[in-house]
Amino acid sequence: MEFTTVLFYIFALLLVVSALKVITSRNPVASALFLVLAFFNAAAIWMLLEAEFLAILLVLVYVGAVMVLFLFVVMMLDINLDVLHGDFKKFLPIASIVGAIIIIETALILWHGGPERGDVELAPDRQGHLHRLHLRV
Repeated sequence: MEFTTVLFYIFALLLVVSALKVITSRNPVASALFLVLAFFNAAAIWMLLEAEFLAILLVLVYVGAVMVLFLFVVMMLDINLDVLHGDFKKFLPIASIVGAIIIIETALILWHGGPERGDVELAPDRQGHLHRLHLRV
């Protein structure tokens, strides 16, 4: 296995764990910090895919601006957590149904996969939508 593949799996595992901590953390500040960690891991995966611009953009825009603003708002509001967690059990059945549907759909997509390469038909003119918009390729 190549080194970049190992790095991808490490960053993907950290991304999934930090994303789970975002939604399971009881403290909103800790949840926001786990979201920052998730953004950095997503940026690292984009760096592995040689999409440096998107990685830098993710770090600058989301971590640098939006998350800092979110942290300041959460820290300044002094949120009462008991009120937020009071209605959790009321929404648990519908959330479980939606979660099960998403897991079943993802499993079906992974099991059956997409179309094979030979099944896709190419457009006859090969210029596609750009030709129809009268743009030069």
